Amino acid sequence: MKRTTLSLIAGATALAAVTGFAALTAPDGTAAPEAKATTRLPVERVGLVCPAPSTSEVAETLYTSYTPTGTGTGSAPAGGKAEPPTAQLRTAASAPSAGGDGKTGKKPKDAKAPATVTAPGKPVTAEAEGGSVPALTGAATGALAPGWTVQQTTVVPAGGARGLLGLGCGAPDTDFWFPAASTAKDRQDYVHLTNPDDTAAVADIELYGPEGVLKSQFTEGIPVPAHSTVPVLLSTLTSGAGQKDVTVHVTTRSGRVGAAVAAADEKLGSDWIAPAADPANSAVLPGIPADATSVRLVAFAPGEDDADLKVQLVTASGTIVPAGAGSLHVKSGMTAAADLPNLTRGAVGSLLLTPSDPKKATPVVAALEVVRGKGENTEIAFIPATAAVSARATVADNRAKGSTLSLTAPGAEARVKVTASAGSGGGTPVSKTVTVKAGTTTVLTDLVPGGLKGSYALTVEPVSGGKVHAARTLALPEDGVPMFTVQTFVDDRGTVEVPTAHQDLGVLD
Repeated sequence: MKRTTLSLIAGATALAAVTGFAALTAPDGTAAPEAKATTRLPVERVGLVCPAPSTSEVAETLYTSYTPTGTGTGSAPAGGKAEPPTAQLRTAASAPSAGGDGKTGKKPKDAKAPATVTAPGKPVTAEAEGGSVPALTGAATGALAPGWTVQQTTVVPAGGARGLLGLGCGAPDTDFWFPAASTAKDRQDYVHLTNPDDTAAVADIELYGPEGVLKSQFTEGIPVPAHSTVPVLLSTLTSGAGQKDVTVHVTTRSGRVGAAVAAADEKLGSDWIAPAADPANSAVLPGIPADATSVRLVAFAPGEDDADLKVQLVTASGTIVPAGAGSLHVKSGMTAAADLPNLTRGAVGSLLLTPSDPKKATPVVAALEVVRGKGENTEIAFIPATAAVSARATVADNRAKGSTLSLTAPGAEARVKVTASAGSGGGTPVSKTVTVKAGTTTVLTDLVPGGLKGSYALTVEPVSGGKVHAARTLALPEDGVPMFTVQTFVDDRGTVEVPTAHQDLGVLD
C-alpha cells in the first residue's frame, strides 16, 4: 500500500513538472494546495537531428555547433551530483530506403562526433567531405543545453544537386508540414526521417497536390529503426503524374523522428526544405532576398474549410500589396500556389498572409520557393512560414561577408537584442538593440564580431513591443552561380516553465 501511494504521488509530481500543474492528494485523503505560481528554469537536456547532407561525391559540408550564453548553468538532480555538461553529435545508421527507389541501407563510415561544444558562447566547427557522410543525432546537457543549435551547410559545386544547402538541425517531434515539395520529373525530393531514440519509430507520410490527396503507396507504417535514418524519394510514393506543388505531412504512430526534405531541381539548384510553422490563421515568411528573380508561394489548408488569404509584402518602408497578387484562395485539403513576379523590386522583404475576412479565419501552412540568378546560373532556396521569436533564437554559421539578417514586425513596433557571437577561430562578440517599426522589415548586414576568425552565430532576443519574425540569408557565390540558403529563426526553448512548490510532502514511512 505504501509503495502504491508513493508511486501515485511520484507520478503526479512528474506530471506537474511536464505540464506546469497537477493536483496532489496527501496520504490522509486531504487535498494539497494547488500549485498556482510557476517559474522558468533552464532546460537540462535537448536533442537535435541532422540528416545525411548529400549523396554527391564532391559535396563539402560544414557543421557549426553553438550554445549561447546567459541562460543559466542548470542544476543537479535532487540528492545527486551535477554531471559535466556535454553537447555532442554521433552518427546514425542508414536504414533501407522506403518507397522502392532501389537504394539499400549502408553502414556509415567510422567518424568522430563532429563539432563538440565545450563552453557556451563560442561556435565549434567541423568539416566533412563526399557523399557518404552519415546522418547525425545528438544531445546537449547541463549548461550547454539551453539554446544549443547546430547548423549544417553543404556546398555541391557541380552535378544534379548543385547548390548551397543549409539547414538548422531540428528537434525530434511527431508532426511536420512541408509545403513547396514536388514530385515533378525535374525534381528529386527526399524526405529524411531520422530516429534519435533507443526504440524504433513508425512514421506515416501524406501527400497533397492541387486536387487533394495524392494516391500513394508505401506511405503508411514506415519503420525507422533506433538511431537510424531513412530517406524516402517522394516521387516513388505515388503512381500519378508528377506534381509541381506538393504539401508533405509527416506524422508518427509511435516514437518520434527528425524530418527534413532535400529538394534538388535539375535546372535551378538544390536546398533543404525545413518544417513550416504549425497551421495558423496567419503566416509570416521572412527574409526574401532583394535580388530574387522568382518567388512562388505554396499554401495548404488542412481543415474542413477553404482559406481566403490576403497577401502582403512587408518592406523597409511599410506593408504593401504586391501588384496582381494580393490574394490567394486555398481549397480545403488541396495545395494552392501562386507566382509572385517582381516581388521584392531590389529590397529585402517578408511575406505576410492574413485572412481576407477576419471573421472567416482558416488555419494554413505555407512556404516560399525562391530563385536567384538567370539562365544556367540560378540557385533555389525555400522559406517556410515561421512563428515569432518568443524568448530567444539562434542561427549559426554566419560569415563576415554574405550574411543578411531580416527582422520583421508585422504588427506593433518591436525592440530586439541581436548578438553576434565570438568567431569559431577567434573574435569578440558584439550586441546591438534594434527597433523594428510596425509593419516593416529591418535588415542587418554589418553586425560582425570584432577581429572575427571563422564563422559566428547570430542570436535574436525580444526586448519589448510586438512580435518579431526573423531569417538569415547566407550567400556564397561560386563560379557565377549566386548560391544562397535561407534559415528562419525558431525559438530555442532554452527555458521551461515549472510549478513553484507550496508544500513539502516530506518522506512517507
